Formats: sequence, C-alpha cells, structure tokens
Amino acid sequence: MTPLPRLDDLDRDILNALMHDARIPYAEMAKRFHVSPATVHVRVEKMRAANIITGTEVIINPKLLGYDVCCFIGINLNAARDYHSALAKLNELDEVVEAYYTTGAYNIFVKLMCRSIEELQYVLIDKLQAIDEVQSTETLISLQNPINRNVKP
Repeated sequence: MTPLPRLDDLDRDILNALMHDARIPYAEMAKRFHVSPATVHVRVEKMRAANIITGTEVIINPKLLGYDVCCFIGINLNAARDYHSALAKLNELDEVVEAYYTTGAYNIFVKLMCRSIEELQYVLIDKLQAIDEVQSTETLISLQNPINRNVKP
C-alpha cells in the first residue's frame, strides 16, 4: 500500500484557500500565510504531483441551467459480471452525473440530473431500465441539497 502524503499546516491552509476560491493568486496566499509566493507554488506543485490536487473545475448551478430534478437511483444488476458493461452504458447517459459501485442493497448507485419529472420518466423507462444488464432500480428524488462540501484537508 502506498503511504499517504504527509501534509503540514501550511499545506492544509493552502488547500482550504484553494477549495474556497481556486482562482486565488499565489501572492495573496503567500501574504496571508506569511511565506513567499514561490513557497506556495512549490507546495501546490508537490500536492499536484502527489495527486492530492487532481484538477480545477468550474462549479455550475444546475437549476439555473434548467435542471430542476435531482435524484438518486439504486441499480441491481442481473449478475456481478455485468458491472463493467453496465457502467459503460451508464457512462453514455448525459443525465448520469455520478456513479458509485456499492455494497448493500444495490450494485450501483447513480445520481441523475433532469430538467423535469417527465424527462426523468423518459430516462428511467427508455434509457436506464432499457440497459440489458439492469435487473431493477429504485429511485429517490432529492428535495434539496443542504450540505455539499469537500472533505476537510
């Protein structure tokens, strides 16, 4: 097993600052943390090399783009060997925004975003449940997302 990278307080401070605003200049962080901009740069590059920082992304507001329905779907497969082919087919569905291979009641748990209940019905019947490897599904509609955060470094 690969040992976990060791982070000190400065690394954690930098991560927290970047998680709050990924566009914060290194010079601003350097002033805040009483180090040089070069130190911040070296630390960020070290965390990139260690795959602690794996990228930078734009976070959009799906509701402002018309995606009003968020739901989670537990999927049971016909057989465990169907996992890879089912996952490949799920990956082709634009509405699937997250997927997890799980233990417990479901083989796969996915998060779907749709514009309406009618679109959700279409996706369920004509796309998701039409996947040969899918034996059954259970849908949970999200009413709100009151907590949405990254892990604390």
